[in-house]
Amino acid sequence: MFEAVAKQSLSEAVYDQLRARILNRDIEAGAELPSERILCEMLGVNRGAVREGIKRLQQAGLVQVRHGGPTVVLDFEQEAGLEMLPALLVDEEGNMRVEIARGIISLRQNLAPEVARLAAGQKQREQTADRLEALLSELHAGQDLCELQDQVFEYWNVLVNGSGNIAYRLAFNSLRKTYKKIWGLLTNTLSDEFRDIERLHRLADAVRRGDADAAHALASEYVALGTQAMQALLDAYAADKSGAGKITELE
Repeated sequence: MFEAVAKQSLSEAVYDQLRARILNRDIEAGAELPSERILCEMLGVNRGAVREGIKRLQQAGLVQVRHGGPTVVLDFEQEAGLEMLPALLVDEEGNMRVEIARGIISLRQNLAPEVARLAAGQKQREQTADRLEALLSELHAGQDLCELQDQVFEYWNVLVNGSGNIAYRLAFNSLRKTYKKIWGLLTNTLSDEFRDIERLHRLADAVRRGDADAAHALASEYVALGTQAMQALLDAYAADKSGAGKITELE
């Protein structure tokens, strides 16, 4: 079940391996982890690395540590947070979990318009609009797509900051980390969205004017382009029975 880990970043490696076993349900909720001594032997690491790894699992809501008793695996679907999305998106074989991906798309589709609406209602909306327009002044639809991708994501980062909502801020952070798992795949898939710079200008203007309804509508229209493209990609991915569907081969 377990594999010896490399000698660098031991606690991180312990955490990653145990987390993967839990998220893949190789270790079911309610099961007890082996003792620290046994884990040290199985993983080939020292007790300090095991303790730190288990501490991180506890902080992530994946296990319950009982003082003087066993460490029990929790149901991550009931206890964990959005920070687990990156680890859940791709399995150990490099295959994308399609239903997880669809859930992330839905979260993105609902989050973006609300972020825009809130940003338009904040007192500092003009400062937010200034930052958005400064970014947009450097963009043009014909530029390198990878560079455009980075700048558009920074646009949304500014907009999230402008929303003033810490919950949305943290959700965006988790989404961004999840996107990084398939960053290259998104470059071409979201190309039409990235190049819709005119709509981003209109969105920045709606934020400046404090028109929350317009900002909401424009953000919804903008991400709809990417939603359609990503859903089409996932449909094709799910229908691929040839084994050629690993993330690295699709990028």
